[in-house]
Amino acid sequence: MSSSEAVPQARVVVQQCLSARLQVKPPSQENEAEYVEVGRGIIIYICFLKGSTEDLVEKMVRSTLGVRLSESEPNGKLVSVLDLPGDVLIVPQATLGGKTKGKAMQYHSNIAKTEGQELYTKFCTMCAETFETSTKTKEANKTVKHGTYGNRQVLTVVTNGPYTHVLDF
Repeated sequence: MSSSEAVPQARVVVQQCLSARLQVKPPSQENEAEYVEVGRGIIIYICFLKGSTEDLVEKMVRSTLGVRLSESEPNGKLVSVLDLPGDVLIVPQATLGGKTKGKAMQYHSNIAKTEGQELYTKFCTMCAETFETSTKTKEANKTVKHGTYGNRQVLTVVTNGPYTHVLDF
């Protein structure tokens, strides 16, 4: 990154999927593991870095849901997940803020955990609200699911790519 480029305040990785399943609660002695599942759509991996604000979240939602990265059928034209219409799975991914130092990873650029959780919750809520107001996703019964912030999670993905993009905000 050159000195004239802005330092990112958040990082998003968007990946097409045919289906995905995310463990949001590990099994315990009393209960089985809990999962959320989505069909065709996108997976959004998200990390908030130092300098992230609530104002940035709205821009992130608009850009991430509006960018044309999903292949429509039958012509393969690229459309947004809202125009597909498709499902969305949001996965908190603090490791996207990592940088190597020697042979180790450091996460000094990441936002504090409590602030990150607040922004993550706002991002998930705004994505769900966008889907609720979108005629195409509402009519097609498409949904937004999300993982649990701060927990290690198990993810299974069937992808029609791997068609993966990094977006810095």
